[in-house]
Amino acid sequence: MQLLDWLVLSLYFLMLLGIGLWAYFKVKSSADFYTAGGKLPWWLSGISHHVSGYSGAVFVAYASIAYTHGFSLYVWWAFTVGLATLLGGFLIAPRWSRLRIFSGIQSPTEYLLKRYNLQTQQLIAWSGAIIKVFDTGGKLAAIAVLLNVFSGTSITFGIILVGVISLIYITIGGLWADVWNDFGQFMVQLLAGVTMFIMILSKLGDGVNGIFTLWDRLPPEHSQFLNEPYTLGFVLIILVINFFSYSGGTWNLATRFISSDSGETAKKAAILSSVLYFIWPLVLFYPMFASPLFFENLADPTLSYGMLVKEFLPSGLVGLVLASLFANTLSMTASDSNTVSAVISRDILPVLYPKIKTYDDAQKLRLARVTTFCFTVCTIITALNASYFGGVFGLIVSWFAALLGPISIPMILGLLPFFAKSDGRAALISIIGGLATFILFKIFPIDSFALEIGGPTLVSLILYIGWGFLVNRPVPEEVRSMHEQIGETTKSTTL
Repeated sequence: MQLLDWLVLSLYFLMLLGIGLWAYFKVKSSADFYTAGGKLPWWLSGISHHVSGYSGAVFVAYASIAYTHGFSLYVWWAFTVGLATLLGGFLIAPRWSRLRIFSGIQSPTEYLLKRYNLQTQQLIAWSGAIIKVFDTGGKLAAIAVLLNVFSGTSITFGIILVGVISLIYITIGGLWADVWNDFGQFMVQLLAGVTMFIMILSKLGDGVNGIFTLWDRLPPEHSQFLNEPYTLGFVLIILVINFFSYSGGTWNLATRFISSDSGETAKKAAILSSVLYFIWPLVLFYPMFASPLFFENLADPTLSYGMLVKEFLPSGLVGLVLASLFANTLSMTASDSNTVSAVISRDILPVLYPKIKTYDDAQKLRLARVTTFCFTVCTIITALNASYFGGVFGLIVSWFAALLGPISIPMILGLLPFFAKSDGRAALISIIGGLATFILFKIFPIDSFALEIGGPTLVSLILYIGWGFLVNRPVPEEVRSMHEQIGETTKSTTL
């Protein structure tokens, strides 16, 4: 990296801190800190939902898959996310917003106390918070790898740098700082991504036709929709996992819907995010697909995207691309910290220390900032020890994807009246069954990658649905009432 690159990156960091400072004066309560007062417009919520699904891992772990397996990466990741988000936009997203409107929730696990019981809420809250430490730590480690490729700085330094910057602006600014950073990073990502796309296209020498002729130069399997081990079974399992994840099982994504001013606004936000997932990755992944033509037989394919940037972009643009990668990661880590902090301060700590329930607005806001700070520190420590958990890909895919389903199934299906008979016991059994399956597969590995990732989710899904219909208990009146409220069409209001 040259001086101009460092200057561009420094300007981006200053922009982040400026957004955090602006948001600090806008945040007056924990509702502002966690849900932006329920005032997020649909376009801002939709863009934030979309970019919160990216991180530096896309340019490390996923760039490696694009290098070795080609177009199948788009099929099993971007396409399934787009489809899952579209389905969630019609079925789930509006219900999150209406929960805030009718119940005043600020965290995605807050409603579980009424829907199930205290034990279920606490199990999901504790398990989800612990899982998020691993997931967010993996994202910090990913961006540190890229910084190492570009500048030669140590991975430890990169993790601490990214973690501390995230720590500062999200702790002082809350959700408003997070979503406006998302918008800013989306603009940076567009500029950097299109620039990379054009540069690689020009290097291939076929003009616009290079979009299609690229595949003739690569091994035949790189143009296939399905490429072992990313089989049809794997794609279907990832689609199911992504439905639960992008509908709100990944808590920070639920917050984008919760913070919308109406159910209709939340639905429009989800549709916008879905459209972006269908289209934008085709541009973003194109240089990754082409990387084997420029760097043959790489010993470590995770470095492929970083090497493309160093090889083909002039001074200044390298800093811009790195800024976009930082932005991707920080948008995810910051939103994770904000949402997990909401779960900890509103659903976990008040059970351990009932006095917290009597706190005034100033005390609740102070508690929100303290829990955000502490969670972010834990993710930094995890990132520094990523190698013990299978590296970046191991943390984000093997751990997070496998554990997400058991935690998110009761959360998402609990919003739908069709599953009203699945009570707290069904939720507990499904979670424990899914987690036990995950542990079993770690002790006794299986040959199927699809079942390794999706097995815990499938077991949880079968147990949750099966228990509800087999036991067939009466639906409590408060649960029936909640489903009626969040199923109504509510135009716009805030709490």
